[in-house]
Amino acid sequence: MSAINKVVLAYSGGLDTSVIARWLQETYACEVVTFTADIGQGEEVEPARAKAQAMGIQEIYIEDLREEFVADYVYPMFRANALYEGEYLLGTSIARPLIAKRLVEIAAETGADAISHGATGKGNDQVRFELGAYALSPGIKVIAPWREWDLNSRDKLLAYCDTHGIPVEKKRGSKSPYSMDANLLHISYEGDILEDPAAEPEEAMWLWTVSPEAAPDAATTIELEYRKGDIVAIDGESLTPAAVLTRLNKLAGENGIGRADIVENRYVGMKSRGCYETPGGTIMLKAHRAIESITMDRELAHLKDELMPRYASLVYNGYWWSAERKALQTLIDESQNYVNGKVRLKLYKGNVIVIGRESDDSLFDEEVATFEDDAGAYDQKDAAGFIKLNALRMRIAAEKGRK
Repeated sequence: MSAINKVVLAYSGGLDTSVIARWLQETYACEVVTFTADIGQGEEVEPARAKAQAMGIQEIYIEDLREEFVADYVYPMFRANALYEGEYLLGTSIARPLIAKRLVEIAAETGADAISHGATGKGNDQVRFELGAYALSPGIKVIAPWREWDLNSRDKLLAYCDTHGIPVEKKRGSKSPYSMDANLLHISYEGDILEDPAAEPEEAMWLWTVSPEAAPDAATTIELEYRKGDIVAIDGESLTPAAVLTRLNKLAGENGIGRADIVENRYVGMKSRGCYETPGGTIMLKAHRAIESITMDRELAHLKDELMPRYASLVYNGYWWSAERKALQTLIDESQNYVNGKVRLKLYKGNVIVIGRESDDSLFDEEVATFEDDAGAYDQKDAAGFIKLNALRMRIAAEKGRK
């Protein structure tokens, strides 16, 4: 333990990481550097500075990473149409590589020889943080207090605060019973009644979206403009990536869009039930597939769809910085060269409805696709030979009596 001289801690300013900061100081007799990232969690991050200073922290990093988060992590992932196990839009997973990157960068800047995080020993985040850190800084040491200490309950954490003089806010009113994580892409809920997969989430739990039943009776119509697979404007207004997602979150949330109730397979081996609100991301996925449908070659689109589950698993399991994810991203980004144009959508009571798509790079040819007189653009007689050639192997098998 004496070999650790300085540690960079991913610090939220909450109960867990405040205890971790003091525990690191006492257990490892080391200097602690705190890093607090604003990735759109919707809470003020600046108070973390005062809390860190109260514990004698000298080097304090508080950074607004919202634009980098959306531009360099969320947008590339949505170019892949990534869904984990067919349902999860990877809101927590995609935030971890950025935090891991800044942890090791700050460690290099400050001369620290270790990083630390507040992820528990039962979850996926410990894997994501640490795989990212080792990929970017192979010699870095990682301290995961939840795998070392015995402070495994809120009561023990509060008792530690009392003993060590760590100030804890005594908030009036009821505290949420759920374990929650938020960023600009989503908010997640775990624990309490959600640990029973049969229990319906209570309506009061959802914070970002109205229920579909309570959404407006009139649809909201929007138009998204794409350039190389990324949204660059909404209703004709050019916006930065973070501003795009912020706007879509508001529009979707008002229309009851983006709720998900999932039982997923964690990388560490257990099944876990979680509820998620990903309002803007739900629109992004639907719209991106719509613009790809008219601009992307068939076989390229099908190849992307085949690779997507592998890509999604890599993100979920913490392999963002791996060679295979980077290689897949190169292919995905190349596929987006002609994914340009506009998509019109209706948002209505929990639904995202595509009502139009157009592009100067469209591969849709009305003369070929029409059911009316196609003026010789397509010779329907050619289909007979096409069908017979493709049926040849099945005809031979049938003649041999195979079923």
